[in-house]
Amino acid sequence: MTDRATHDPTELPGGDFFIDEVRREGLLEPPGTEAVPHDGTGRVELSFTVETGGDAPATERSVRVPPGVTVFDSASWNGIAIDSTCGGHGTCHKCRVRIEGPSPVSRHDLRTFTREQLDDGWRLACLVQATRDLRVDVPPLTTRPKAATVGVGRQVILRPALQKRYVELDEPTLADQRTDLDRLLAAIDDLAPTPDLHVLRRLPRVLREADFKVTAVIVDETLVDVEPGDTTGRRHAIAFDLGTTTVVATLLDVTTGTPLAVASMLNRQQPFGGDVITRISATMLDPRALDRLRAAAGETLAELAAHVCDEAGVDPAEVHEVALAGNATMTALALGIDPEPLGVAPFVMSTPQPPAVLASDLGLSLHPRARAYLFPALGAYVGGDIVAGMLATGMDRDKRTRLFIDVGTNCEIVLSDGERILSTAAPAGPAFEGGAIRCGMRAADGAVEVVKLVPDGDEPVVLSVIGDAEPRGLCGSGLVDAVSELVRVGLLDASGRFVPEERAAEIAPALADRLTKIGEERVFVLFRPHPDSKTDECVVLSQRDVRELQFAKAAISTGWTLLLEELGLEHRDVQQVLLAGSFGSYLSPASAIRIGLVPKLPVLRIVSAGNVAGEGAKMALLSVRERAGARTLLEEVTYVELSDRTDFNDRFVEQLSF
Repeated sequence: MTDRATHDPTELPGGDFFIDEVRREGLLEPPGTEAVPHDGTGRVELSFTVETGGDAPATERSVRVPPGVTVFDSASWNGIAIDSTCGGHGTCHKCRVRIEGPSPVSRHDLRTFTREQLDDGWRLACLVQATRDLRVDVPPLTTRPKAATVGVGRQVILRPALQKRYVELDEPTLADQRTDLDRLLAAIDDLAPTPDLHVLRRLPRVLREADFKVTAVIVDETLVDVEPGDTTGRRHAIAFDLGTTTVVATLLDVTTGTPLAVASMLNRQQPFGGDVITRISATMLDPRALDRLRAAAGETLAELAAHVCDEAGVDPAEVHEVALAGNATMTALALGIDPEPLGVAPFVMSTPQPPAVLASDLGLSLHPRARAYLFPALGAYVGGDIVAGMLATGMDRDKRTRLFIDVGTNCEIVLSDGERILSTAAPAGPAFEGGAIRCGMRAADGAVEVVKLVPDGDEPVVLSVIGDAEPRGLCGSGLVDAVSELVRVGLLDASGRFVPEERAAEIAPALADRLTKIGEERVFVLFRPHPDSKTDECVVLSQRDVRELQFAKAAISTGWTLLLEELGLEHRDVQQVLLAGSFGSYLSPASAIRIGLVPKLPVLRIVSAGNVAGEGAKMALLSVRERAGARTLLEEVTYVELSDRTDFNDRFVEQLSF
């Protein structure tokens, strides 16, 4: 056996190694970093310095946890957000923190950080076990990533569930001893609402303090409040798009249908993982995780509600209704329903139509009796957000052949030929969110979102960066652009492999020197911070990144190809493709066509639909007829399960090439 002292901590162990040196995540322990022995009892103290970004001061927080708990879990348990898309399993390389003092280096750390960064204490938080007191610096978390806040929608006839009626009542006398409630309901002659306890508690006092001149507030068939004076001009509701990554809130004046304020932020559930599978897994591994995920969803919704109300100058107590569109897992977690059956075959929902609940049940501090409408779902992986999107885009009303694609970790696909509507879901993976990509990141400042290659131009690589900042990484649209452009100029062949260096020099000499290696992996350099920067300090596209995108696009294109075959259609029969969601809003249609993400059609047939889930949620607040339309969609849409198709794998392989 090799002597322990001869190991170089920067090198990966070879055939001879000590089992204590290479644990589950390949931990390497330079001298002085060995874990302090412990028996699992007692506590260690972690002092977090959390950077907030901008000019805001950092926050300090100390927590005490059992020894052996990871830094990531210690932070997550105590409400300290550290970026992650894998839920702390060491695969996304996002949970970067700086540890003061010596700390073991994992194989994943070696692949994530430069030598200088490792020496400065940078580590992946999910791989650092707290066996001694530590000081941890947490970089700013992007809580408001770039997101689509509006989308394609339809005009609706205003008929909201939230109604107000101003009445002036006769005061009781000995000759007229009708009850307060009978007096009020008799004056509302066009509606027959049922009062709830909140109204009965308030009614006697409000009537007399307002001289019997009051406004009745009705949501659906329920009398939820009585307000002094005439408040019929103030009717407010909030539409939520509860996304896995990003949540969008829109405050509406339902009297006119006008949006008053809109805001978005990162879903606070992100420490549990960047996709629904990792969050479902979290609830299966830890019985307390469901309550934490529910609380995180509630905090996200509450913060956004407070933000839009403050921006519009609206008292939150004047918001009487909300609508929420989310996928089946996000909806279940927001309601505190166990999502485990959604994550294991045969993928069963608890119910397709969530019950009517109070907004307070979702963690919202609005009117005490504010109602919450939640969109129904078609299946475990075609949820309420897709139903809302179909409602907004009129998939059941248009006679054209239309293809609706919500691109994301779980990609939902809907196809209509004007008579029949089919839907399915394809497991695209986290590539479009920047997950599993070497330089991947969310759509925030510093993310490359557009890539243009001009081999014969003065600038052979032209980048568009969010926030006009120095490039720090690639978001999903930048990834698609980069691969598409490399295919276009010939530096990537149809199989997705970088061409040999000699061939690159012939095809595009101005770009050939950007094809290089990091270790044994070939990469293409998109941005070099300084002329003498090492390759591993640059923003690059690696061969593995190309493969990740290939797998994602193959899953999606297999999905819509099989739906077309179900309806006896060909690619050219599609008259419109709707790219939905935040990612779809910023994706270049030309790039999507070039790599085969969508059918090869004239580019004008590809439409960026934007946040159609949010638009559907707004429509549900503005019209009860549209809510009925959402329920009707459950009967009209046929779900096609891909996982039990015997030909899926063969078709998937066929779709891998560019």
